Amino acid sequence: MSVSDETMMFKKVEDTPSAREVLREVYHALQEKGYNPIEQIVGYLISGEPTYITSYNNARSMIRRLERDELLEELVAEYVKAKGL
Repeated sequence: MSVSDETMMFKKVEDTPSAREVLREVYHALQEKGYNPIEQIVGYLISGEPTYITSYNNARSMIRRLERDELLEELVAEYVKAKGL
């Protein structure tokens, strides 16, 4: 295989946002669409059904990039921190 002068294209791999950032963005997207964010996020975490999360502002695709256990760990960590445990 020889080296050529042709241009090569590379796809930039985007960094995956943290669970905290994803939850914040999804919460705001749900709130803007008039949903109860807590009920919708909990419904998604319990069932795994992505239709609990609106596709508005890419909320559904963002939350599906992370494993549900990562999201649960973040929620529990924030709860413990808020309760001072």
